[in-house]
Amino acid sequence: MSNSVNNVVLAYSGGLDTSVILTWLKETYGAEVIAFTADIGQGEEVEEARVKALATGAKAAYAVDLQEEFVRDFVFPVLRSGALYEGYYLLGTSFARPLIAKHMVDIAKKEGADAVSHGATGKGNDQVRFELSAYALSPDIQVIAPWREWDIRGREDCIVYLQDRGMDVPVTREKPYSMDANLFHISYEGGVLEDPWNEPPAGMWRRTVDPEAAPDEARVVEVDFEHGNPVAIDGERLGPVDLLRTANEIAGAHGVGRVDLVENRFVGMKSRGCYETPGGTLLFHAHKAVEQVTLDRQVLRMRDEMMPSYAQAVYDGFWYAPEREAMQAFMDHVQQPVTGTARLKLYKGSVSILGRKSPNSLYREDVVTFEEDDVYHQGDADGFIKLNALRLRIARQLADKTGGSGA
Repeated sequence: MSNSVNNVVLAYSGGLDTSVILTWLKETYGAEVIAFTADIGQGEEVEEARVKALATGAKAAYAVDLQEEFVRDFVFPVLRSGALYEGYYLLGTSFARPLIAKHMVDIAKKEGADAVSHGATGKGNDQVRFELSAYALSPDIQVIAPWREWDIRGREDCIVYLQDRGMDVPVTREKPYSMDANLFHISYEGGVLEDPWNEPPAGMWRRTVDPEAAPDEARVVEVDFEHGNPVAIDGERLGPVDLLRTANEIAGAHGVGRVDLVENRFVGMKSRGCYETPGGTLLFHAHKAVEQVTLDRQVLRMRDEMMPSYAQAVYDGFWYAPEREAMQAFMDHVQQPVTGTARLKLYKGSVSILGRKSPNSLYREDVVTFEEDDVYHQGDADGFIKLNALRLRIARQLADKTGGSGA
């Protein structure tokens, strides 16, 4: 056990695990518990969780609406970077944890708490994301991770723990997998999904219709961007939260945004996760469409070379690290000309780009045309090709001279 503590801020969901943790913290550390529930669009009753925390024995309880900050300061910066983890994952859980940790630390300072606590297990990424963020923002904070300390091993132990104390056991609908939601996405893992050969259970997906059952008529949608940020859908200018909700509804209705991935966790193991990100998938493709006409070739290449490192930093929990902040500054500088409109088609789970336009477009039809023009002299390509072929020709001449040995 770590140093003694008097007050602990607990990331509290109102579910079984965090209800047990709240009680366990009081019993094990003799500490008062301040519960904190973040509303980042998960769709649960956040105020209900606050009331439940007080009834379970919390000294104080906060329920804070962070949806605007979540989209503006976490969703959009990652969208501007074009980040994908291991080619598929749009990082929806990864960048939600630093926001929660930030407000846990803020409340700890406000309440004079000695420590923060969370319900993440010792096998996953979330423990790392919570704790790296907490230490980056409050270097001397103490972190209590019950799943790394106690003898409780699973759901049944949690139920018995509360029943032995005569406490209400939070009743939740049994699912053969775990689920974590926010406004950007829903992640599913564990249970039957642990076997990567198993197909996700019927009815698992919450925000997208089955692509096979999606409308037979495609939906065409336009997304406007300013400096890399989406600002309007189908000509209607919307704030960050409303825009993401609208994108979720439109894309989800056409089965867009499902991913089934075996990924590499930061702690070293592979895990299977399913992610549902309808609006994020639509915005990701729309953003790339506008970038195609607005970004210089070499600048885009540099951004794309940096993107995997950026995605890895976010995935691993280094949101508040200097390298992520430095990369973000570069990404945001690159995005200054990314203003324009993308037109896309959604059809039975797919997203296709139909068109893109921008007042900052680098695309010149008079240069690229196959018709006669006065701006590009095709004969210039002869010297260009020969100069680029010079090293190839020398290498072949040497190989021919030496019999292919290169020596």
